[in-house]
Formats: sequence, C-alpha cells, structure tokens
Amino acid sequence: MSLLRPDAETLLGRAARGLAASPKATVAAALCAALLLTALLGPWLAPQNPYDLMQISIMDAKLPPGSESMSGGTYWLGTDGQGRDMLSAMIYGLRTSLAVGVVSGVAALGVGTTLGLMAAYFGGRVDTLVMRLVDLMLGFPTILVALMLLAMIGQGVGKVMIALVLVQWALFARAVRAAALVEKGKEYVEAAICLDLSRTRILFGHLLPNCLPPLIVIGTLQVANAISAEATLSFLGIGLPITEPSLGLLIANGYEVLMSGQYWISVYPGLLLLLLVFSINIVGDRLREVLNPRLER
Repeated sequence: MSLLRPDAETLLGRAARGLAASPKATVAAALCAALLLTALLGPWLAPQNPYDLMQISIMDAKLPPGSESMSGGTYWLGTDGQGRDMLSAMIYGLRTSLAVGVVSGVAALGVGTTLGLMAAYFGGRVDTLVMRLVDLMLGFPTILVALMLLAMIGQGVGKVMIALVLVQWALFARAVRAAALVEKGKEYVEAAICLDLSRTRILFGHLLPNCLPPLIVIGTLQVANAISAEATLSFLGIGLPITEPSLGLLIANGYEVLMSGQYWISVYPGLLLLLLVFSINIVGDRLREVLNPRLER
C-alpha cells in the first residue's frame, strides 16, 4: 500500500537536483535565500529602525544616495521625505512583504488543500458546493476581491493576510481536487478503505502525498503573487497603514516626487520588489518543470 505513495524525501531531493541543474534557477534560489536571510536578520542588519521616531531626523529628509547624515553616518541609498534611511526602510519593508506572502500562501494552501481533498473524496453535494465556491472566487480578479474585502474589514497586516487567503484558496482547492480524483480510484486508496482507516488518515496520509508536486509549484508561485498583491494594495492606500513598513508603501511615498529628480525614494524599493518576485517566479517555473515529467526538457 505504501509502495505507491511518493516518498517526501525523494520529492524534495528531485526538486533540489532540478534547481541545481539549472544555472538560472540556482542563482534565483540563492537570491531568494539571501533576501529571506536579510529579512530575518533585518533588525540587526539595518542601520536604523526607520519607524522609531527617536532614530530619524526630519533635517535629513530627501537626501540623495551617499549623503552624510547630521550625526555623521552615511545614507548609502538616500532618505525619504520623513528623513528615514532608505536602506533600513527597504529591509523592514522586505520583512513585511515576505511575511505577508509566506503566511497568506501557507494559510491559503491549508484551506484549499483541505477543501479540495474533501471534494474529491466525498464527491456528490460536497464536491458540487466546493467547486461552485471555487468557480465564484476564480471568476473575479484577485485585486478587485481583495479591495472589496479590505474596504469592509479595514487596514492592517493581519487583515491583508485574511483577504489574500480568501482570494487564493480556490486555486489550491481546484489543483488538489484534480490530483486527488486521479488517485482516488487507485489500489492503495481502496486498500486503505478496506482496512477501515479513518477518513482523516486516508485524506492526509494517502491522498495528500500524491498531490504534493502541484502544491509545491502553485504554493511557490502564489507567494510571489501574494507579495505583488500586497504591494499593489498598499500602493493604492488600502493595504497597510503608513505606520507599518511595506515595499508597496515605500514606492507610493516616492511616487509624487519621482519626476522631480528624487527617484531613489520610489525606484529602489521598486527594484527590490521586482527582484524578489522575479526570483521566486523563476524558482517556481523550474519546480514546475522538474516535478512534472511531461514538462521537463
């Protein structure tokens, strides 16, 4: 019965070997790891806490990159209109963007996976109800639904995460249901049913391991989509409040002065966001090729 189920270690090993075999994917994975490490060590790496009023000075506002501060330090990437060090602000914004993307992606994966497995296993009315909800959620643009939700529940990191989970779970549910329907009629599932195993064990111990390849790929790509969605919502002024760090808010802060020569306030956070999303997408595309033999060259 267990011989037909994929070994998780083998799956992870195949993914690691696939990333290592592609120079482009290797560079992208290393970049993702470096950005993640920078975000985790942000409070120790950042020259200042840009959201601590005791550490910033309005006299240092809008200084270009490489300028000296009033206290004698150097602003390598300049400052914004409030006198915050752009390097520090970008590090703190990276922390928030990654936290929103990873947490909302994992939560959406959990909700979508559970509903997708239930729809495939039970069928009938359960399948119909879940798939009609999936069709409803996927029938509207993600940003539009998130805007409507945030307009009702307000701003904040937690509320943005909730909105992103509600607009992302349907994609996971549809993918898991399709993969579980293929596995449902196989011998190891029928053997588990004959052994009178619990439904929970059949769903998560037998069906779920066979759905991991598409889940890994979709989960990776959805993290990038969630980061982009949060940046868009914050740029529009409906995501995070101005008192919390975000790459989208940093881009919005410099948008009004972008054409006046103070490009660094908006361009540098935009480049960091582009680099982050681009590298995650490259890793996700490579995993899609490696974990799907029909796509592997």
